[in-house]
Amino acid sequence: MSEARGMSMKDKLISELNSRYGSDNTDKLVRYMQRILEINENINLTAVREECEFLEKHIVDSLACNDYEEFQRAKLVVDMGTGGGFPGIPLAVTNPDKKFILVDSLNKRLKVIGQVAEEIGINNIELIHMRAEDMGHNIKYREKVDVCVSRAVASLDILSEWCLPLVKKGGYFIPYKGESAEDEIASADAAIKTLGGNVEKIENPSEDKNAISGHRLIFIRKYNSTPKRFPRKPGIAKKSPIR
Repeated sequence: MSEARGMSMKDKLISELNSRYGSDNTDKLVRYMQRILEINENINLTAVREECEFLEKHIVDSLACNDYEEFQRAKLVVDMGTGGGFPGIPLAVTNPDKKFILVDSLNKRLKVIGQVAEEIGINNIELIHMRAEDMGHNIKYREKVDVCVSRAVASLDILSEWCLPLVKKGGYFIPYKGESAEDEIASADAAIKTLGGNVEKIENPSEDKNAISGHRLIFIRKYNSTPKRFPRKPGIAKKSPIR
């Protein structure tokens, strides 16, 4: 991508964010991006190094959930395996009426997110350093969450065991997945049903926007309570996924 095209694309993306979310929210999103890219020189938070790519791959992509009523109805949202704060931070900035819990197993990342969020004034987040397997058995969180989102790289059968125990009946687990979404759903079918969920639909938000990148969103509704034995102890979901 040439610098000129990169600049014009960046301006276009910022203009679109402005028109949809207002200048205050867009300013927070841009400041978050700039601080994460600065800190990324010393602590690896993202493979993305350039602002235009960051806007598209991390911010616009993260915001895709905002287009759907299933997400809009939620009051409490968990972002499992938040990494550099995605999709949790962009969603928190644009949904100040919701509470977001950002979960990661690496405390160093959470400290950075917390520091930057405080600088910018993002107040509707809670950061939790905890394994998903432990969180799923904690009565404070188990089946208390309206929506759980995740852009984590784990396969859907594993992610479902980490996330569905947190979701209340009638709520949704919405993973962001790539082009292999249908294959992952087929492999995870037994796990999703065992854990109390059912795939309602797959959405492709970037389809009509000519986006260079973009995830597909899988909407998994929680119909039944998750059996008490799930999630299993740390490491077991990866070694022996539910089949």
